[in-house]
Amino acid sequence: MIKFFIGISIFLIFLLFFLWFVIARPTLVQQNQFDRKGAVDKKLLETHVRILSEKYSPRNYQNIENLNAVANYIKKQFEGMGGTVQEQKYIVDGDEYKNIIVALGPSEGAKIIVGAHYDVAGPYPGADDNASGIAGLIEVARQLKDKSLKTNITLVAYTLEEPPYFATSAMGSYIHAENEKRLASDIKIMLSLEMIGYYSELEDSQHYPLKLLEIFYPNQGNFIAIVDQTFSNWGLKVKRGLSKYMSVPVYSINAPSIIPGVDFSDHRNYWKQGYDAVMITDTSFYRNMAYHTENDVAENLNYNKMAEVVYAVSAYIENLSNEI
Repeated sequence: MIKFFIGISIFLIFLLFFLWFVIARPTLVQQNQFDRKGAVDKKLLETHVRILSEKYSPRNYQNIENLNAVANYIKKQFEGMGGTVQEQKYIVDGDEYKNIIVALGPSEGAKIIVGAHYDVAGPYPGADDNASGIAGLIEVARQLKDKSLKTNITLVAYTLEEPPYFATSAMGSYIHAENEKRLASDIKIMLSLEMIGYYSELEDSQHYPLKLLEIFYPNQGNFIAIVDQTFSNWGLKVKRGLSKYMSVPVYSINAPSIIPGVDFSDHRNYWKQGYDAVMITDTSFYRNMAYHTENDVAENLNYNKMAEVVYAVSAYIENLSNEI
């Protein structure tokens, strides 16, 4: 009987380690301890967030005037980055919506896509969700604009990510991904910036969809997460890449879409088209209790940590563009 319980214990320990390697993909890469926050202007990040969440609030599917104003703001920002800017317009229920796109680097060959949605759920400010992602997208473009890129970097600001069009063919990312597939674009990876601004050092400030995950991940919401499909290696690659350039901890999860939150952003539509894609996120409603409420305001965000994340994403993309 003792041998039986010892055997069961060893098996359970082995199973936990196996799940840890499959789900969390641990890495030996050390976090960068250098102060990189000055590389991206945190004041610019906050300015973008406040303009979207205050001046043009609300910016949901019903407030087309505000959506258009935000789209024009993003377009104007992109036009200062030296790339090719275009609007991708389409009609939903009789109204016109549009993605805003800027392409940097070579016009042909392989692509790296970076995207974030600019619409918001309901009548709320949406500072973290997802003005933070758009602010990051704009500043990634600024970081890359003078670089000698060997691969095309396409940055896309999507519309209609939020309900009632979430998980439908009306999502801006669905329109973009489907068109790229039709063009047979060679997309190496798509990075979705989905809520990157909220952090907490408080104990038990981080939650998870499954109790099991609490064994593998911190209980403080002070890290950035990379969300990937179960059998993909891109989450591990991106985690390693980002970790080289920032002190904010980076964790990754490889999990199926049946786990709530895994496919809750624009990367889902690239998965549908057979492309590799990951979400870069502060974990949304598993940390930020202001999600989809009137309390999702600019004052709640940590622009120092945001600046580190944006710098790391930019540096990783630049290096990746030279390796592909």
